[in-house]
Amino acid sequence: MSIGKLIVQDLRNIENISIELHPDLNFIIGDNGSGKSSFLEAIFYLGHGKSFRSSNVSNLLQHSKNSFIVSAKTNKDCQMGVRKIFNGTSAANTEIRINGEKQHKFSVLAKNIAVQVITPESFIIFFGGPKQRRRFIDLGLFHVKHSFSDHWKEFSRILKQRNACLRSKTTGSTLDYWTEVFAESAQVIADLRSEYVQELTKELSFWLKIMLPSVSEEIVIQYLQGWNSKKNLLDVLQQYREKELAHGYSLFGAQKFDVRFLLNGASIDNQLSRGQQKLFLLALTFAQAKLIERVNLVKPILLIDDVGAELDIHSRALLNNAIAAIDCQVIVTAIDKAAVEQLVPQEENYKMFHVKHGKLSVMSE
Repeated sequence: MSIGKLIVQDLRNIENISIELHPDLNFIIGDNGSGKSSFLEAIFYLGHGKSFRSSNVSNLLQHSKNSFIVSAKTNKDCQMGVRKIFNGTSAANTEIRINGEKQHKFSVLAKNIAVQVITPESFIIFFGGPKQRRRFIDLGLFHVKHSFSDHWKEFSRILKQRNACLRSKTTGSTLDYWTEVFAESAQVIADLRSEYVQELTKELSFWLKIMLPSVSEEIVIQYLQGWNSKKNLLDVLQQYREKELAHGYSLFGAQKFDVRFLLNGASIDNQLSRGQQKLFLLALTFAQAKLIERVNLVKPILLIDDVGAELDIHSRALLNNAIAAIDCQVIVTAIDKAAVEQLVPQEENYKMFHVKHGKLSVMSE
């Protein structure tokens, strides 16, 4: 799937734009603060219902406005849109429509449009702790393992109940019950994640050979399920029962899951340059995108913000090879045309836009 026409109104510094995007490759060129990232943010919001730059959705609203709109028409003639209405600084209402019909959940939109983004801040997947890595893996799981969402909701409910027991020092049959169902639910989540990480690892090897050929064979993803893999979770919980009661929450389980990215057995962030790390992140994102496409039969949209950051000419050439192989819509931002020279294809299958003060104009077709 690709976005054909995009309309954005009153989002950050974008007052009103309506543009036709190329189904394959698009470049957005402009100075810092011109609206490049806001443009990507609008597309990301349409697919996720949130920003990749701020946890507060009200930050997306243009000053003095009371709502913003993001609407897209896909290459399959699917019309989808979101209007977020605010009351002061609080979101009062969200209107979601697909082909004119009202929807009530962003998850419905997510099934029609899969959006992934790489930004200069994406290095947080290395340095931001397990929470960031869990978020990345679970995003892929949502699209690839369709039962994951329901299983995760159930696990979260059980985790909340068990933590309430631990916090209130409730013991006996009540804690025993919630511990047993917690262990069963956690194992289901762990199995789904393990399967997905294996699939991701296999797909990643293809993209690493394109973007990091010199070290592709030595990179692995280590899966950590959230408790000792050699032990049954129920046994672990019984062993550390008193410790969990003292802390007042569950110390082991699927909520503690993590992955580590290793090169020759050591964390890659200590061995790869910043440019190589960004290529790894791109390879990881490309791999996840292909898994999503294979299962959902919906080609994801890849957003690459500030492609010139961290990537030298050689690295951009490697990225160009990957973009040529990905076969989905890619939208790239950069400060100037020089930063994307290695990415511009010989054929005229791309569009280039210039953005200034939140307004886009076509530079080349």
